[in-house]
Amino acid sequence: MVILGFDPGIATLGYGVISVDEKGKLKMIDNGAIITPKTDNLAVRLTMLEKGIKIIIDKFKPDQIAVEELFFAKNVKTGIAVAHARGVLILTAQKECGQIFEYTPLQIKQALTGYGRADKHQIQKMVKTLLKLSEIPKPDDAADALAVALTHARTNKLGGLFSVNTAPGNYTH
Repeated sequence: MVILGFDPGIATLGYGVISVDEKGKLKMIDNGAIITPKTDNLAVRLTMLEKGIKIIIDKFKPDQIAVEELFFAKNVKTGIAVAHARGVLILTAQKECGQIFEYTPLQIKQALTGYGRADKHQIQKMVKTLLKLSEIPKPDDAADALAVALTHARTNKLGGLFSVNTAPGNYTH
């Protein structure tokens, strides 16, 4: 099974692709980030994200996509822009794959470290360890996206509990 994880962002949208074999063995396939220039307006940046997401999905053909849910900190303006980016991400993922799952930062921390208050560096070290990497992936957004994919791989046994899907066509025009 190929799992594509995303860490939503407007300036930097991280992605991580892993495979899980029938015995549960994990392997990193790729990771990286889609970067949008701060000088471009929101509509242009969202279009860039959509194109980049589609290219990644087309390249790796994931069986399932895992996305981190939003966590709002102090800056509401940044949070709104990230929410726009996340909307584009979820829409594109639904159209291209149809198998989307969401995880909160707390769920990711618990799945990878067993501790809901783990810090970013602890998560990154677990990504490195679980995937048997020589170093922590950069940028941080790519490591975070791999953490999302790993969380899905580790919780996938719970079935559709974290799914955000509805059957295609179950909406009105």
